[in-house]
Amino acid sequence: MRALIDQFIYHRYQTKTEKLAPDDPAYLKLQQQFESQTWLADAARRVSQLQVVTHSLKAIHPDAKGTNLYVEPGQLERDELVGSHCLSPDFEGDVVGNAAALDVYKLLKLQWKGRSLLELALEGDGALVEGLSDNRTEAETWVQAFANIVEPKGAPSSHARGKQLYWLVGDEPGNDANYRLLAPLYATALAHPFHARLSEARFGEHAKAGRKARRDNTVFEGGYADYLNLAVQKFGGTKPQNISQLNSERGGQNYLLASLPPHWQSREVTAPLRTESVLPRFGRRAPVRQLVNDLVSWMRHNIKEDERRLQQGKKPRKTMQDRDLHDDLTASLTDELLLFTFELHRLPAGWSANADCRLVLAEQYWLDPGRASLDADFDSARRQSQWQEEIAQRVARWLRHAIDRRVTVSLGDPEHDFWASRVETVMESFRRQLDDLQDALRDDDDEGEAA
Repeated sequence: MRALIDQFIYHRYQTKTEKLAPDDPAYLKLQQQFESQTWLADAARRVSQLQVVTHSLKAIHPDAKGTNLYVEPGQLERDELVGSHCLSPDFEGDVVGNAAALDVYKLLKLQWKGRSLLELALEGDGALVEGLSDNRTEAETWVQAFANIVEPKGAPSSHARGKQLYWLVGDEPGNDANYRLLAPLYATALAHPFHARLSEARFGEHAKAGRKARRDNTVFEGGYADYLNLAVQKFGGTKPQNISQLNSERGGQNYLLASLPPHWQSREVTAPLRTESVLPRFGRRAPVRQLVNDLVSWMRHNIKEDERRLQQGKKPRKTMQDRDLHDDLTASLTDELLLFTFELHRLPAGWSANADCRLVLAEQYWLDPGRASLDADFDSARRQSQWQEEIAQRVARWLRHAIDRRVTVSLGDPEHDFWASRVETVMESFRRQLDDLQDALRDDDDEGEAA
């Protein structure tokens, strides 16, 4: 234990003196300050400038001065909602106070036989007492001082810059006695593992491999998670350490999940009659319009960048980031195509047999698969057709036309072939699953008739 503590102090001493000459007066002064017992005595004095917390006020407002709390997760009431009570027993507490005294907290975070020195201090552990000093009375005083790092400073209080709200706890809103004044604190011990999980889902190697597999339409074990519409809240500006230690480790970043109702538009699905193609209708969907706009913006940027490089006598360059963005936008567009497909599959089977249906046969085969169970000729023709290939070509032509009108250069065959191949890959997989499902339903019907 003593060797662990002495090594920590010596490492701090080396860091402080590495740029000083041995005969420098400042070097000699630091040598005295970092003598083990002298440094520990000073640390026991300075620890009062810090507090280990699970819920902090500084994150509410950096100038707020009031009570912070340290509450073990096991002390909290269990609830079905996610909260600080979900933290494991080995959770990491945060520390607030004078940033210049954070080296004391780093000492208390040292691990001894699987437990931190802070845990041992809270229990008044004998090994810690012996490891700090040969003077037992002095060591016990230091242990008590270190243990007090989790205690609030002064009487419970809020601050003018802290948030406060009146909460109705009775039945009569007109009676002031039926309210409690709440002062919310920031659940910093919960925010830290939450940030770590979302960061891993966004930037971790496993997540990157999963997204690449999705773009390449290849098998990927384990899956990955996406958290959409995240906001990032910055605490502390250029000095995140002024908020708390864990906030400093995150660079001040704190994620906010989207808390928004879905943009749901409930409308009746109508059959696409009196038109030769459903793709103009598909293109009018709000998410599709946005994706096309994003593709147009991406292409305009690339065109301008290529022109700039050519003016400088350089060759046009495409980066991996460019390719990834193009892949992501195309994948999102094929997702929207499948959603559109499922919408039209909700229509009664056989709608394409209506005299007003002018869709080309490939689109009828694509969007009205239920008609195959009602019309043997349609079923036979559909099975022999490679309709998914024609649909892929039609979608690529539609997309090329939609973008061509809005960029300064005409798109060539490579873009068309890329989009066609991506759509065809998705549609082939979709057709296989659809045909397998129809065959299974047909077998069930045959068995039922035989019975």
